[in-house]
Amino acid sequence: MRELSVPVLIAGGGGCGLSAFIFLSRLGLESLLVERHVTPSPMPKARGLNRRTLEVLRQFGIEDALREGGMPGGYASRIRWMTSLGGDGDTDRRTLYEMDSFGGGALAAEYEAGSPFGKILMYPQVRLEPFLRRQGEAIGVGRTMFNTELIELEQDAAEVRAVVRDRGTDERTLVRAQYLIAADAGRTVGPIVGSRLEGAPKLREMITVYFKADLERYMDSDQLSTTIFVNPAGDTAFWGSGALGKIGPPYDRTCREWLFHSATRPGDPEKYDNATLIARVRELLKIPDLELEILGSAPWTVQGLLADRYRFGRVFLAGDSAHRHPPAAGLGLNSGIQDAHNLAWKLAMVLRGQADAALLDSYEAERRPVAARNVRWSLFAFSNAQLTGPALGIIPGNPETSLANIRALLADDEEGEARRVRLDHVMAVNRTEFQANDLEIGFWYDAGAIVPDGTPAPRRDPTGLRFNATTRPGHRLPHAWITRGGSFVSTLDLARPDRFTLLVAHAASPWIAAARAVGAATGTPIDAVVVGDSGEVADRDHAWRRQREVGDGGAILVRPDQHVAWRSRDLPADPAAALTAVLYRLTRRGDPAR
Repeated sequence: MRELSVPVLIAGGGGCGLSAFIFLSRLGLESLLVERHVTPSPMPKARGLNRRTLEVLRQFGIEDALREGGMPGGYASRIRWMTSLGGDGDTDRRTLYEMDSFGGGALAAEYEAGSPFGKILMYPQVRLEPFLRRQGEAIGVGRTMFNTELIELEQDAAEVRAVVRDRGTDERTLVRAQYLIAADAGRTVGPIVGSRLEGAPKLREMITVYFKADLERYMDSDQLSTTIFVNPAGDTAFWGSGALGKIGPPYDRTCREWLFHSATRPGDPEKYDNATLIARVRELLKIPDLELEILGSAPWTVQGLLADRYRFGRVFLAGDSAHRHPPAAGLGLNSGIQDAHNLAWKLAMVLRGQADAALLDSYEAERRPVAARNVRWSLFAFSNAQLTGPALGIIPGNPETSLANIRALLADDEEGEARRVRLDHVMAVNRTEFQANDLEIGFWYDAGAIVPDGTPAPRRDPTGLRFNATTRPGHRLPHAWITRGGSFVSTLDLARPDRFTLLVAHAASPWIAAARAVGAATGTPIDAVVVGDSGEVADRDHAWRRQREVGDGGAILVRPDQHVAWRSRDLPADPAAALTAVLYRLTRRGDPAR
């Protein structure tokens, strides 16, 4: 059996694993990624990259390439509920409700204030995963092995040893690594190390159909991301219609690629071959003569699960291995990419000797509480969606009454108006799924690689919309537009992924010399960046000053992942000593005085 040695082994080549591969490679750290499938995902799966994920990918230099292949957020800024796309009955082709989503319409100001990205970017996994693979392999630092599965795993205090098998040739390779990132959706590594996924394992059985069709004649908007169908005359005991999602290209109403999610009956024995799926899509859309080509299909289960632990010695769980979400609010893929972002810089610092291995304990301490909230929020948003049917008057198992209620809702009379007012109030709860601005960019870490300053956390908006920016340690650095070299950049752009960044207010600040001396003494690089009224980095309209929450003599230490590690509101008597103590605490290297 041949042997390979590598600092980091990544098991799983989905969005999380490929992102980890890119981040480590950009940090100059060699890794080996193994993926059991021959190619990345053939199905769209998740579609939306939220703003925090876009900020992360921007930091690693792939924003421009992403924009070239993704669907701009303006084409995914509305959600609509309808009875059907086709049909000629009195309740067919009727819009029941519509709302702004993901930064569109009336949400624009709120979304644009908090991030350099005002909207999400739609980039379905069927295209995202090949894109991430190309980006990672082009860096030329790490290596990927597709059609290769991990079959054995053991570890000790010194290393991880994994046997991987080429599924085409049956050749086996022993891989020795310092650390392993398990991003294999919990299929192999989790059971070996004893991970337990706890929560709601089976909420609903679903099937997704990925197909090509021309629906332009049925569409009257370019902004619709998703159309959710409520079929009053259909199988009202289950989700009798489903949700139609735009894949593109093109990204306007002339879109040619779509996905359709619908529920299946518990224990449904029906075989979902292409002929059955074509008939099902035609029936649910009420377009019996629709010409469509099935590009793929997959059954899946709505789940809400969280791993009991994220670290098992030298093994770290990430992505679907650590947490599984209902699709509501789109937090699954995004959480996985953000897991990789949190872990990559810590692995790099430990392996370079810039931090003690104990720093890696902060990964679970930081990311697991965030995932727990995301799972809870996804379950909450999913449960809110169940209120839609009753609000519309859908009675499970009673299509006759359901149809009568829809007619009453649409009627131009006093009762119809009252029903529509009630519907408006009930449908507002769906904002938790489609307007979760704070969920995207407002999460923070209460414990881990941070030095708290004793200040209380800002109150979070219970609807998930409004985001409160702060430089409190543990929070993501607030976004403000500033200029660097005459060009507009975000304050987030000042944080480099391979070092700490110290933000100060003026060029004569003693913090600058302190950062230089402490970085040299500790071997942990620190950039001191002056953000003043003028100079190379300028805050000319004081957008940053209004958010920084420290005085002109203070400083803010930002981690490589753009989260605030520590802040000093004013200038201490010995800034170098203060910064040294903080850095040793952050990198878990004990007391600098010893």
